[in-house]
Parts: sequence; C-alpha cells; structure tokens
Amino acid sequence: MKILVAVKRVVDYNVKVRPKADGSDVDIDNAKKAINPFCEIAVEEAVRLKEKGIASEIVVVSMGTKQSQEQIRTAMALGADRGILVETDVELQPLAVSKCLQKLVEKENPELVILGKQSIDGDNNQTGQMLGALTGMPQGTFASEVAIADGKVAVTREIDGGLQTVSLSLPAIVTTDLRLNEPRYATLPNIMKAKKKPLETISPDDLGVAVEPRVKTLKVEPPATREAGVKVGSVAELVEKLKNEAKVI
Repeated sequence: MKILVAVKRVVDYNVKVRPKADGSDVDIDNAKKAINPFCEIAVEEAVRLKEKGIASEIVVVSMGTKQSQEQIRTAMALGADRGILVETDVELQPLAVSKCLQKLVEKENPELVILGKQSIDGDNNQTGQMLGALTGMPQGTFASEVAIADGKVAVTREIDGGLQTVSLSLPAIVTTDLRLNEPRYATLPNIMKAKKKPLETISPDDLGVAVEPRVKTLKVEPPATREAGVKVGSVAELVEKLKNEAKVI
C-alpha cells in the first residue's frame, strides 16, 4: 500500500505571532517554522502503518516556498520514503492546495491519503473535505483511531455525542485529530539518512493548477484588550450592571 501524506510549513506553535505594523498581515519573517502539528500526527500514523507491514511506501508532499523542503526532510527523517515539493511563492489557500493534491493523487495513485484536519495558522479545516469532493474518494475526518483490514479502513472519529466509527473502502482520505497518536522525535541517524532520500520539486503549472488566491486579507489586528473584571455585592447589582452597563439582558 502506498500512502500519500500532506504536510504544511507553519510558525512553531510555541511562537506568539504579532500583526505587522501596517496591519497587512501577520509578521512571521523571522519566526521559527515547523511542521503543522496535525500534519505531524498524519506522518506518524503513516509510519506506524508501515511498521505494521500494512504500508509499503510513504510519499510526503508539501506546498509553498523552497524553504518547505525543510519540513519534507523532517517528515522523511520520521520515516517517509520520498518527498514532493510543489514550489510557489503565491499564498496558497485551501481550494488551490486541494486541486494540487488531486493532481498528485492521480499521478501517484495512493491507496490512502492522510492529512492533518487543519493547520494552526489558517485554521480552515477545509482541505481534506475539498480533496474528497474533487477526487470522489470516501473520507473519514477528525480521526482518533485508524484500522485497516480487508481493503477497508475503519476510522473512529470524535463527534458531539461521543465516538463514531465509519468504514471506508480504499482508496480513501483520512484527516487526523490530536488523539490519534503522539508523534515521535527524529533521531540523528535518521536525520542524516533523510538528506539522501529523493525529493522532487515541481510547480503548480506542472500540475496544470491555477493557485491565485480567491480570498483577500483586508486587515490583521490583535484582539481587543480584555478589561479587568469587577466584584459585585449582590445579585441585584449584578443584574443591574448586565442590564444597564453591559446591555446583555
């Protein structure tokens, strides 16, 4: 079985980002970058499936600037076999990413595609679902457990009322949630081996996909500073303040 895993280069989750002075975007130029945490879980799940003898090859793909090679190499150090970078300086939005992944699915013909459920920068939670619509493949989102047997993948997913298990015929798409697994750390020998693994670089034009943004960012600003609370002496005073000051009742 071949598994295709998508990873995204994002600002490290420990870094506190700030808007640019002109409010045009978020200032991330000198911030530490890393694999999106949900994507890292996707890589770990693919590696575990390979260790169980279920998967034979893991192909990791990322899209963005040339610097995204760093995250692909990290994924290969964790256990992926080869990488593909769709290189572009254009801001990639979920639909463009989904269309590029659709072309790569057609090219690579994987039996399983694993993605993080969302990225921590855009928080869109759209790419996996859009890819399912474009390819016509069944999808299991927000996976907390994945089991493969007899040409099917059983995906346990978290819903409001508890857990739901869906059975998907392969090939299929799975998006990962936090409880699926705990990613491993890359060892130094594997980091060195990853430098020799094949990494192919292509462009959106090579895939025949137009990636121009469809949504424009008008302004980025920090959230309003939260005002200090006050203590009230009675329920009557609380109701009075909610009614006349906060005007919520």
